[in-house]
Amino acid sequence: MRENLHRFFRAARGAGVRLSPAESIDAMRAVSKIGFTDRTILRDTFLLTLAKTQDEKKALGDCFDLFFDRPEPQSSAEDGRADEQDAQGSNAGSDSPGETSSGDEQAEGLGQLAQMLLAQDRNQISAAIANAASAASLSDIRYFTQRGIFSGRILDQMGIQRLRDDLDNLAASNPALAERLTNALDDMRGTVRETVSQALMLYGREEAENLRNEILRNAPLSRIEPRQVEQMRHLIRQIARRLRERYSKPRKRQRRGHLDVRRTIRRNAAWGGVPFLTAWKRRHRDKPKIVALCDVSGSVARVSDFFLLLIHSLHEVVDDVRSFAFSGHLIEVSDILESKTPEEAMAEIMSKVGFGSSDYGSSLADFEDEWMSAITPQTTVIVLGDARSNNLDPRADILRRIAERSKRLVWLNPEGRMAWGWGDSEMPRYSTFCTVVRQCATAKQLERAVSDIVASYQ
Repeated sequence: MRENLHRFFRAARGAGVRLSPAESIDAMRAVSKIGFTDRTILRDTFLLTLAKTQDEKKALGDCFDLFFDRPEPQSSAEDGRADEQDAQGSNAGSDSPGETSSGDEQAEGLGQLAQMLLAQDRNQISAAIANAASAASLSDIRYFTQRGIFSGRILDQMGIQRLRDDLDNLAASNPALAERLTNALDDMRGTVRETVSQALMLYGREEAENLRNEILRNAPLSRIEPRQVEQMRHLIRQIARRLRERYSKPRKRQRRGHLDVRRTIRRNAAWGGVPFLTAWKRRHRDKPKIVALCDVSGSVARVSDFFLLLIHSLHEVVDDVRSFAFSGHLIEVSDILESKTPEEAMAEIMSKVGFGSSDYGSSLADFEDEWMSAITPQTTVIVLGDARSNNLDPRADILRRIAERSKRLVWLNPEGRMAWGWGDSEMPRYSTFCTVVRQCATAKQLERAVSDIVASYQ
């Protein structure tokens, strides 16, 4: 039972259900009380003890149905009736008693797998496949390219080599029985393939998702296909959750500070050094504050979409985030991002300022006129854009004043460094006033850039 539960927990994690060791132990204790007999109660037990959200309940329910989708074993009486029917079917299919006797004699000399296939006992065949799958470590399957390998291992464990020898012998002595055995073998191969495919769905989902995410993490955001947009948004949410988990806990611990050993000893000198009174070291840390200016012109709109989603998913770490979008002119989009879904928010932002010709000088002037007061010495200003101002006045003087007022100025450019300074790119001029300048064309680079920014406040 324990090994079967461990395999189920592994499959559940691959389906996206987050399971801690403590939750797994609770589930095993509950199963030890209710048993495996009633699958409905077992399913509800897992949903109650393991799933924490509605999405996890659905994923866990689907995983349970797939994992425990196995035929129920027949009772002894049913086995007897099945054997009777098989015997009658064999007699009816033979042309004469003498031929049947000859076939039975031939079957007696065959291997165990051949006899089992000729008997057509589906329960016995299913049990043999399950045992062979366990012996072949089918739960280790991870990629679709391994299906043939594990199918071959299962067949080897069942004795396929002996069966091939039996077929060679029967081909000359009893062609009819050889044909019958070949058909049964084909059916068994199909069952083995289904078993392997089911195992791949259970145990290979996590690796497949990790592989897909790794490809997406390194893919240029500007070239993401429409069918991959939702997958990328899901990946960005995972990145945001990872950053929240990484940086929110240290901040909570640092509110109290670290124990000041010397002051604690001095305070408790009257009690022989027993620390009744404690003293803590507290280091002042700036409260995270971010102002993001995002170019949403046609060339970088897709990158800004994911960047704004990531920034506004970090509220547990960064309490004060204000976002602005621009192409020809600049507007604040913080309320839009907070009140609408990502799809609705970006549609509204694009309808207002998106897909135009970028004018960095005019957009920086808009920011200086309306929102310059939002920048304080604790503010990190992030500019996401390719710095291509269509040969218009770049107004680098405004960027200099922004840099002087802020804690740091970070520029994230989706273009490769080789393109900076060519054509209408003002990147060399802008970079003079930036604290950090980075290429940011992929989700991986975006995660690293935002992580470094948040870490600077820790």
